[in-house]
Amino acid sequence: MAEIKNTSKTFTLPSGDKIPAIGLGTWQSPKDATAKAVKHALSVGYRYIDTALAYGNESEVGEGIRASGVPREQIWVTTKLDNTWHKRVAEGLDTSLKNLGLDYVDLYLMHWPSSTRPDDTKKHYDDWNFIDTWREMQKLLGTGKVRNIGVSNFGITNLEKLLNDPSCKVKPAVNQIELHPNNPSPKLVAYCKEKGIHCTGYSCLGSTNSPLYKDQTLQSIAKARGKTPQQVLLLWGIQQGWDVIPKSVTPERIESNFDLDGWELTEEEINKLNNLPDRFKVCTDDWLPIKVFFGDDE
Repeated sequence: MAEIKNTSKTFTLPSGDKIPAIGLGTWQSPKDATAKAVKHALSVGYRYIDTALAYGNESEVGEGIRASGVPREQIWVTTKLDNTWHKRVAEGLDTSLKNLGLDYVDLYLMHWPSSTRPDDTKKHYDDWNFIDTWREMQKLLGTGKVRNIGVSNFGITNLEKLLNDPSCKVKPAVNQIELHPNNPSPKLVAYCKEKGIHCTGYSCLGSTNSPLYKDQTLQSIAKARGKTPQQVLLLWGIQQGWDVIPKSVTPERIESNFDLDGWELTEEEINKLNNLPDRFKVCTDDWLPIKVFFGDDE
């Protein structure tokens, strides 16, 4: 039997482009550690880096990419339009490209379905929403500066609004959402699959100080396999059809998170993780001027 190669697995988007199954996340990566983390990840085989204008570390991501010596065309780069830039989509993209030092990104996402006013981030525009933003994002596809466009933090309610609007000519290629066994979102994942929208799972390790790691079911699966809980969580996502973007700036963890070849979880193990009773979200919407999560993902 051929060896299972999870690290070279890809998912094909509607454009035909192939997004790798595992990438390096950079949310909350300190600026001074980001370039080294990106360079190290690329040196051990990662070919996918996820960042965002809002993270404030795009320049360091670009620095790490250049320092790695890996050709640009071999690396998948995702970045995101910040909430206060919804009325300045083209400018937002250009700002990210300038920060990254790149001519194009493989995937450009609307970070949140909230068109927040730059002059007062507690307020949402009266005359603009994510449907208007998406209309502008669709125009980017003809510029050569983005290969694919998508959304992030969209539940079923907002996806329905977007997909049913006449101005939506191009479906989002990707919806990047929080996915881990304590926020498994089965309804939302199934909805995206039905609509041909690929999912990326963020906070796939439950994020910093995650209560997930105390979970006995996860611990026992990891122990029985001789694997880390993190490795088990990553395969839980990949085997169910979405890509994962674990964040780390520690060389050992970056390597360990990528050590996924030669094994996979059984259906029984996946089902056990799918049925963990606890629920928590790393990212809520209480800091936004509008509600974006409506409990419609379960």
